[in-house]
Amino acid sequence: MTEMVFGTTPVRAGDPILPRWWRTLDKWSLACVLGLFTIGLLLGLAASVPLAEKNNLPRFYYVQRQAVFGGMALCVMLVISMLSPRQIRRIGVLGFLLSFALIVALPFIGTDFGKGATRWLSLGFVSLQPSEFLKPGFVALCAWFMAASQEVGGPPGKIYSFFALVVIVMLLALQPDFGQASLVLFSWLVMYFVAGAPMILLLGVAGLAIAGGFFAYGASEHFARRINGFLSPDIDPRTQIGYATNAIQEGGFFGVGVGEGTVKWSLPDAHTDFIIAVAAEEYGLIMVLAIITLYCTIVVRSLLRLLKERDPFVRIAGTGLACAFGVQALINMGVAVRLLPAKGMTLPFVSYGGSSVIASGIALGMLLALTRTRPQGEMAEILRRRR
Repeated sequence: MTEMVFGTTPVRAGDPILPRWWRTLDKWSLACVLGLFTIGLLLGLAASVPLAEKNNLPRFYYVQRQAVFGGMALCVMLVISMLSPRQIRRIGVLGFLLSFALIVALPFIGTDFGKGATRWLSLGFVSLQPSEFLKPGFVALCAWFMAASQEVGGPPGKIYSFFALVVIVMLLALQPDFGQASLVLFSWLVMYFVAGAPMILLLGVAGLAIAGGFFAYGASEHFARRINGFLSPDIDPRTQIGYATNAIQEGGFFGVGVGEGTVKWSLPDAHTDFIIAVAAEEYGLIMVLAIITLYCTIVVRSLLRLLKERDPFVRIAGTGLACAFGVQALINMGVAVRLLPAKGMTLPFVSYGGSSVIASGIALGMLLALTRTRPQGEMAEILRRRR
């Protein structure tokens, strides 16, 4: 009777990995990821053509690269989604250590590509942004620390995770990359809350973050310029925010038509940070709502499945990954409609960018692996043991 109410996923001895993986996977979330990637390619056909022509490249050069990077990301995501929580923890920690070493080396071997922030490693044929790969590794590391602290006689893992947070946020702020620093801080706060942190401590950390924001405003011209532009009551129509705002207004409910938008010719980052403005102008509010629905479905379904988990690491890490994924999308779209100051953050699986899409594939692969149905985590199993 309990199986009829709560449902279980039987695991047979010697069951092949692919059938077991397919039965236990959250297929709705996987379908939403594929939908986002498809929409990204569709929008890239329009948004990346002006950049290709400006650089004297074939018209669909960047779309082809996005398809290659996206294919790699999907393959990585599917492979990682087959792993166990223990394997996820191991590759997450190793990924964190490697990304951390690259971020430390950025001031010496990194480049800014003329954008005023040293965030990338140029490999000639491709560039790499280590902070994108740091995020899923950071979540896995901190979740491991926090889960270990809940064991009897366990280490002070929450303190270790806090020290890791401080170091990472400082390194990202020095690039400067305040957007990624904010995302790392948010994911840590969410995980700390799930791990059982007192509310007063979370409020204290939030207060320190606000104080850090005031300090950055006074110490960084780059940060102050973006905050001033956000707080200004007037929008300069010649800025990226001005172009994006006008494009969203022009799009209305159904858009101006496929290929008929003009914002892609004015925005230098139309294919990356402001891809949602292209979607709103050419396809209208309908497309934007579809994109929002896909992101919400992934986050909400993941959190609901994690409610059934008893493993602290799975619950904490899964929550951190899901919330970081959703908030990154929220920040990108919030910047485009001027609800948030400009942060230079991509829209996961939709914006162009090799580092971004592959790192998103890694993060979603870890999330799909952690949210796979496990009999030992089901309520029916608990009820049977109590009989």
